[in-house]
This record gives sequence, structure tokens and C-alpha cells, in this order.
Amino acid sequence: MIFKNFLLKFTVIFFACLTLASCSENGNNVANRDNGTVKSQPIELAVYKSPNCGCCVKWLDHIHEHGFASKVHDFQDVTGIKEQQGIAPRYRSCHTAVSADGYAFEGHVPAKFMHKFLQESHGNDVIGLSVPAMPVGTPGMEVDDKFQPYRILLLKADGSYQIYAHIKSYQEQF
Repeated sequence: MIFKNFLLKFTVIFFACLTLASCSENGNNVANRDNGTVKSQPIELAVYKSPNCGCCVKWLDHIHEHGFASKVHDFQDVTGIKEQQGIAPRYRSCHTAVSADGYAFEGHVPAKFMHKFLQESHGNDVIGLSVPAMPVGTPGMEVDDKFQPYRILLLKADGSYQIYAHIKSYQEQF
């Protein structure tokens, strides 16, 4: 009888611990064991780039430092990926990142604006964001203290765009 009670209590405690352990991870948030704060898991992006592109590697460093993870796909010609994503030639840059829900981030889009975009709701007519060309001073395109103001474009499936943000200073990117 004593063994039976012990076994019953052990089983109840075991399953209670198992249940609590499975609840400790909530969606993309995981408790930090050091101070009890909640940290988000990195958002994974598929990144398509040329294997020889140094500025793409610098941009990857930027997004990794700001809450993104990446699975990099090196191609000699990424034109097909850009066409597949619906990115018109006038909006293109050197690399294309695609989120799990299919949004494209073309070129040197700062992580800050990618996070903002992903937290918003968008209709089916939105493709993603673009920083066309390669403006000096964007993440990955730093050259000394030079900075070229630029626009982040909200790309639409019909080929049109809206201005998503005007970046007038280096500091606004972070």
C-alpha cells in the first residue's frame, strides 16, 4: 500500500513537471534562465546572394546582431529569385531575403524596419520592402562616416510602391 501511494504521487509529480517543462517555451519566446526576462528567438530569413559579395556578408552581420537568423543560399545569378518574388528590376539590389511567411526584403533594408514591417499586417498585394541600388551608409554599405539619405520602399504585387520610410541620417537606421 505504501509503495502504491508512493508510485501514485511520483507519477503525478512526474507528469506535472513534464507539463510545466513543455509550457516553459511559449511560441517564439524563451525565458532567459539568468534573469527571468523573455527573449525572442531570432526570425529566420532565407537569403539569396552572390558568393563573392562582401557587402551582403556585412548586411548579414547587421541582421544577425538585430534579432534575425539566416539560411544563406549562394548563387552566381540571383535574378531568378528576384523574378520569383515579383521584385521589378527598378527595385533590385544585390541580395534578397525572404521571411517564412513569404515577404521579401530586397537590398540593404535595416533590421529595425524589417522587424516593424513583420509586426504589421499587410494585404495580399504587398511583396515586402526594398532599398534599391546600394546607398552608401546603409547597413553593410558603410564607408567611413559617409552617408547618403535614402528611402525604404513598400513593394506591391502590381509593380507599384509606396514610400515606407525616409532615412535622413545614419542613426535613424537603428
